[in-house]
Amino acid sequence: MTTVRDRQSPGAATAGRALAPLPSDLPRVERRSAMPGGFVAAGGVAGIKASGRPDLALIARDGKESLAAAAIFTPNRFAAAPIRKSRLNLIATEPAGKGGFGYADAVVCTSGSANAATGAAGDEDQAEVGRIVSAATGAAEDRVLHLSTGLIGTRLPLDLVRSGVEGLAPTLASTDDGLLAAAEALRTTDSVVKVATATVDLPGGTVRVTGIAKGVGMIAPQMATMLSVVVTDAGAPPRLLWEVLRAASARTWNQLSVDGDTSTNDTVFLLASAASGVVVDEQSRAAFAGAVEAVARDLARQQAADGEGATALITCQVSGAVDDAEARAVARIVIQSSLLKAAIHGRDPNWGRIAGAAGNATLARAAVLEAAGLPAAEARERGGSAAQLDPDLLRIAIAGHLVYDGQAGGPIEFDREAARRDMAGKEVLLRLDLGLGTGTGEAFGCDLTEAYVIENSEYTT
Repeated sequence: MTTVRDRQSPGAATAGRALAPLPSDLPRVERRSAMPGGFVAAGGVAGIKASGRPDLALIARDGKESLAAAAIFTPNRFAAAPIRKSRLNLIATEPAGKGGFGYADAVVCTSGSANAATGAAGDEDQAEVGRIVSAATGAAEDRVLHLSTGLIGTRLPLDLVRSGVEGLAPTLASTDDGLLAAAEALRTTDSVVKVATATVDLPGGTVRVTGIAKGVGMIAPQMATMLSVVVTDAGAPPRLLWEVLRAASARTWNQLSVDGDTSTNDTVFLLASAASGVVVDEQSRAAFAGAVEAVARDLARQQAADGEGATALITCQVSGAVDDAEARAVARIVIQSSLLKAAIHGRDPNWGRIAGAAGNATLARAAVLEAAGLPAAEARERGGSAAQLDPDLLRIAIAGHLVYDGQAGGPIEFDREAARRDMAGKEVLLRLDLGLGTGTGEAFGCDLTEAYVIENSEYTT
């Protein structure tokens, strides 16, 4: 029987050398809100937020045809009323999707009140939001998808939502600025708006994929880790969209952590208008999926970089794992470590924090592993199991400086002051090679700062 130590180590020939960043074959992403055909959007002020900042967003079909839709929701058992309502509406339009995919005419997002942990009254409030949006936009009531963000345990101010929607609906526009306004209205503690666009050539023409998102606190890897709406002018059936979205999320948003807390409202929607006339089929699926993943990855990086109080984006890239699932597990636990996050804040090249975290890595839940491509039976067997790691084969680099090489005896002499200087930028790259196989993966996080503690110590007061 072949054991871990019997495997050919991909890193053996490069022992003692620095680890280069992992290459990517994903399409190029532009950080702009390029609106695909077939959609209209708007964002504005309803008065939900006491600050007076934008707090209401609408995205809708531009025409009479409904949009193919897919969704991923938080597994939190306190899942908010908008999640429950969206699931019910997706089931109503496509029972086979079991709440994961179906059809939609519009998406509404309210910011400032999560409408979570509000009981039956909160569910009725959310249903009323759907009725309000239906009356103002012409969307079928059961084809309205819902997003909400803000303080848990607070009811939605329906009078403000009603007047806000009625005022916003006439401004819906098929422009980049319309989508940008919607992205602006998603924000809570985000310091910057988050948008990303990719284009890809498929048989029959070019399609556009654009996403908007909000972070930036209460984020931990659990399938979807914030609010996001991704829209495309490609044509695709809802089930295909769902499969593409699940796989992309497992490799990107599920690899994102700011503070280790999974929200009650985490939701990602992927909507397709078919306005380009290009239909995604099995031949073009991989290229389309690459564009969706590229947008998801870039939004995840933006969210990590803008984590509450953050001063640095942490990217952890892992190679040499037994397979990709194990590589992602190691990368994910490293960026989740509070000790590591604190060390990065101090720009301290303390590789022991990385090694200690990596040694505790466990694979994702079975549902995540299956979404990423593992067969269901294998996903159930491996979900939550310990990732394979051999300290005698492990190599670690921080900001381009090799600091540990198990193949060369362990700790490596390196210039700590030079490493500190190279950690001083807006992004710190951590590279690990496990020396066990060909699996690769990455994860994104941010440093832990005093500002994070201050912001969350008085969140409700």
